[in-house]
This record gives sequence, C-alpha cells and structure tokens, in this order.
Amino acid sequence: MIGTVARIALGVLFLASGALKLSDPSWPGAARAMGAPRWTVPLFGPVEIVLGAGLAAGVAKPWPAWLALMLLAAFSAALARMLRRPREERPACACFGRWSAKPVGASSLLRNGLLEALAVLALF
Repeated sequence: MIGTVARIALGVLFLASGALKLSDPSWPGAARAMGAPRWTVPLFGPVEIVLGAGLAAGVAKPWPAWLALMLLAAFSAALARMLRRPREERPACACFGRWSAKPVGASSLLRNGLLEALAVLALF
C-alpha cells in the first residue's frame, strides 16, 4: 500500500515537473546554468512526463521507480556541486520551472533526498 502511494505521488511530481519545464521558456537557460549538457536540456521535460506517467500508471514495475531513483541521484549530484559555490553564485534550481526559481540551497538537496526516499518506497 505505501509503495503504491509513493509510486503515484512520485509519478504526479514528475508529471508536474516535466510539464512546468516545458511551459517555462526560461527553463533551458536555468538548466544550462546548473551545468546540464546542451543536448540533454530538451529531453528533461518529456522524459519526466513519460517517467511520471509510467510511475502513476504502474506500468512495467519496478523499472520506472529505478529510473526515477537514478535520475534523482543525478539531480542530487548536480545540486551538491552547486552548493559548493558561494551563495551569490548559485543558479536558480528551476526543478519545477518558474515555480521553484530560487537559488539552489540545502533545502533543494533535502527535497531531492525526500523524493529519492519516495522512489525507494515505490520499489516495493
């Protein structure tokens, strides 16, 4: 039961994140400021939407949860790298488009850790 709730919640979050990225014209610049390779930037939104739909629908379990966990771990690594910069040099996270356009901070990494915990719960 808890795994199902975690899987659906994570799926909805990925769906929202992907949709907000696609609807925000400033998001590609924010992704580049975070260090995303140029060729990956157009892929984030659609990948998150497909992954979110797979999680929410329970398709091909447990693979979407594993993929979400790996993607979140990569995002956490990028966030940790940004946290090494002085506060005034940190870019906006923009993980949820303009909705989360404040500079990267410890709370960004904590949020990702909680999402990773949801992904682990979704595996079961």
